Amino acid sequence: MSIEHAQNLSSEGNLLDGERRWRRPPVPVVPPRTEQAGGDGVVRHESAPLTRHLRVLRERGHTVLEFRGEIDIAAAEEIVPHLDAATAVPDPRVVIDLSRIEFFDCSGLRLLYRARHRVADRRGRLQLVCTHPLTLRMLRITGLSRLLPPRPTLKAALEAAREQPEATTDPV
Repeated sequence: MSIEHAQNLSSEGNLLDGERRWRRPPVPVVPPRTEQAGGDGVVRHESAPLTRHLRVLRERGHTVLEFRGEIDIAAAEEIVPHLDAATAVPDPRVVIDLSRIEFFDCSGLRLLYRARHRVADRRGRLQLVCTHPLTLRMLRITGLSRLLPPRPTLKAALEAAREQPEATTDPV
């Protein structure tokens, strides 16, 4: 976690009962934005950022989890409940988009493995968008790029999802 990130966390919290426990202020709720495209119905459902590290979108029948900023242990803690909700349904169709990340450590890798296992257990489909050179290198070194091949764009990931067979629970 960077120094600025830690300072932002400490400045966002509020002391509770004079103790040294901190809580974050509530995230404002913004109504979703939807778009119509001819007779195709709703094409895109966009919600407000759920956390400063995650935005959730609906795109062509897929839940897109757009990770943002520094994905470290603190960010992973904020993301896990939303990732679990997106992968809890039968036959989940999920895209994890890393195109807006600035930093990605082993906590981010754990999120990807968690998503892969949860999607496979429910016989769904999972795609990954990533172009960040250091993150791509980590994916190659850990072997995750073979299990979850990164795509260069969201469009490419959605097209690959149409052609992908159902997930299996291959050993990792």
